Amino acid sequence: MSSVDAKLLVSLSGLTARTLHRCADLAAELDRRQVPLSVLYAARTGEGAVTQWVRGRAAGGDSVLLHGYDHRITPTHRTVHLGKKAEFATLPAHEARLRLIAAKAALDTTGLAVDGFAPPRWLASPGTLQALREHGFTLCADLVSVRDLTTGEIHRARVQEFASQSQRTETVRCFALVLAAARAARRGGLVRLGVDAADLIRPGLRQAFLDAVDVALENRAFGTTYGAIRRQVAA
Repeated sequence: MSSVDAKLLVSLSGLTARTLHRCADLAAELDRRQVPLSVLYAARTGEGAVTQWVRGRAAGGDSVLLHGYDHRITPTHRTVHLGKKAEFATLPAHEARLRLIAAKAALDTTGLAVDGFAPPRWLASPGTLQALREHGFTLCADLVSVRDLTTGEIHRARVQEFASQSQRTETVRCFALVLAAARAARRGGLVRLGVDAADLIRPGLRQAFLDAVDVALENRAFGTTYGAIRRQVAA
């Protein structure tokens, strides 16, 4: 067992007007556990109830990371088919720059201050990382690491994504993810758990996600956010 307490990072994506009540319900469960939330916010979400809720969470200490610009638009440059949601997976730097410019313009209308980035599907191309640095982003959380874009430091830790599948596969997968959270917490370092709000409609998956949070806390992990991770390193 590691003598270093693990840091628990809990992220939520897929915020829409239709899923907002489930987001609020999950946030309340995390508040009861004193675990802050890292909200992955797509810039094209726009003004409205979702943005107001995100602003309120940010004011209360949660972290907000830019989660791409518009997941509906298929990037024009791609070497493999990853689906529309992997918006920044294969972009060259010049196309990533254009999307980030549009995303920052959209953010300016919301009043949200965001300097961290979590790409859709957790996949960011080298060109995206270059464009993020040029546009003043200080952190990028991808599938297998959390990158400090200012210092170049990389914290290796794979995100455990709770996603709906077939009922039989989902049960086995969720059980494995809860065990993985326990192992990661015992080792120390980062425990990264992520869920899409649309998947919280599945009671078993939602409970497994909270079980993973609980087992990490029981194994001496403490809740923090992606933004706080970078500030702690810089201090």
